[in-house]
Amino acid sequence: MKSWEQTLLGPDEALEVALNSINASGRGICLVVDGERRLLGTLSDGDVRRAIIAGATLQTPCRAVMNARPTSIAVGASRRAILAELRDRQLRHLPILDAGVVVGLAMPTDFLSAPERPNRVVIMAGGKGERLAPLTLDTPKPMLKVGPRPVLETIVRTFAEQGFRSFFLSINYRAEQIESHFGDGSDLGLQIDYLRETRPLGTCGALSLMPRPVDEPFILANGDVLMHIDYKALIEAHEASGADLTVVVREHRIQVPFGVIEAGDNVVLSITEKPTFAYPVNAGLYVLSDSALDLIPADQPMDMPQLLTEMLARGLKVCCQRDDGYWIDIGRMSDYDRANSEFGDVFSTSV
Repeated sequence: MKSWEQTLLGPDEALEVALNSINASGRGICLVVDGERRLLGTLSDGDVRRAIIAGATLQTPCRAVMNARPTSIAVGASRRAILAELRDRQLRHLPILDAGVVVGLAMPTDFLSAPERPNRVVIMAGGKGERLAPLTLDTPKPMLKVGPRPVLETIVRTFAEQGFRSFFLSINYRAEQIESHFGDGSDLGLQIDYLRETRPLGTCGALSLMPRPVDEPFILANGDVLMHIDYKALIEAHEASGADLTVVVREHRIQVPFGVIEAGDNVVLSITEKPTFAYPVNAGLYVLSDSALDLIPADQPMDMPQLLTEMLARGLKVCCQRDDGYWIDIGRMSDYDRANSEFGDVFSTSV
């Protein structure tokens, strides 16, 4: 018998039976069902304790104290959708139903398969986001909501889902809002520290504020870019290449809206109608080794193109890793609107 099936019991069973069932299943809950396994309610160990404190006895039937309106999810929902429901509603249990009949029980611990990773994640979240004004007049761009939560929280949750636990957030504009929202990260089961800029330090200058040494390669991400990528594979590729810096690139295609002429000595050789050209462009995601930090001046503005150029000039190894998964930068209003329209299909089922 599956352990979740040990949570099933009838509405007229006594609370004593419910407690025994909770102990036997190890899931902290009973699912109260009728004779056809249709869900009538739920009864957690906390519900039982509160009922007894309020005057119930061990012989009180479950139907008298059960939660008759539990949250559930339909069979066939993706693993990501189930995890999103558990997280968004802060649930410990989620019955899975097929036309009202219980066919499973999901818990957050079912999704802790990703091993914890030692690599730090640094997220640049200090910019003003002036192109998104007036939305950013009182709110830092990373705290604008895309879907049900701030975009920065979705980015952090996406990393956490893959086993990353140590984060540094670079903050400046409206920094108090970010610190108030995330705190030390303990509410999310994470460790979150802050790189506090006293003035704008560019896209990588704040790395000079990070504690050293950095024993493992770390990820540098932007706080306004949503993407799906296998971060573990990215770090492994960085390590295998022996790179000091790995830049994630993606293909950007540009179509010329006219016929392009190839000519020589005023003689037309060919014509290509509306050709498309493809270029690898910077996706705003990097993996860096500790050696790269030596080139970042202390508490001085610096952007990633400057760092990359300096590394190449000094003979350090800079590699690129292509990724063509979902990617969107919410820096412009049109992209911000698009991210909100796509969120339900792309991210509500994953974080």
